[in-house]
Amino acid sequence: MIRDIHAYLDELEDIPGTRVFTAARARRGYHINQFAMSLMKPENRARFRADERAYLDEWPLNDAAKDAYVARDYNGLIDMGGNIYFLSKLFSADGIPFAEAVSTMTDMTFPEYRAMMMQGGRSPEGQRSIKANVAAAAAKQEN
Repeated sequence: MIRDIHAYLDELEDIPGTRVFTAARARRGYHINQFAMSLMKPENRARFRADERAYLDEWPLNDAAKDAYVARDYNGLIDMGGNIYFLSKLFSADGIPFAEAVSTMTDMTFPEYRAMMMQGGRSPEGQRSIKANVAAAAAKQEN
C-alpha cells in the first residue's frame, strides 16, 4: 500500500499537545538546536549566564527564537523546530531538572505534573485528534 507522505505528515500535526520532530521541523530549528548544544560547554554557559541576549545575538536566530529563549518558552521553541533533548541543555544550564522544565510546558504546577505522571500520565481520552476535538466542541455548541 502506497501512502501519500504529505497526508501522513499532516496526521502527525493532529495529535493534541504533541509536536512530532519531523525532518521539516529539524530543518526549521537547526540553529535553535545548535545554540542549545553550545550550552554543553562550560565556557559557553558562563557567557550565556553573563549576558543572555549578547550570547544569543552571536547566533543566526530570529528575534522570535531569541525572545523565546530569554522567556524560557519551551513550547514556542519546539513550535519553531526545537528538539526537547537539545533544549534540555538549557534546562541543565539553568539548574532545572528535566521533569520540572517539562512541567512548565503544561497547564500544571510541577507538583501537579509530577503527581499526574506518577499516576500513569494523562488519560488518552480526548487527546487523540485536534480536528475531532474541534468538531466535538462545535457539535456541543449547536445542541
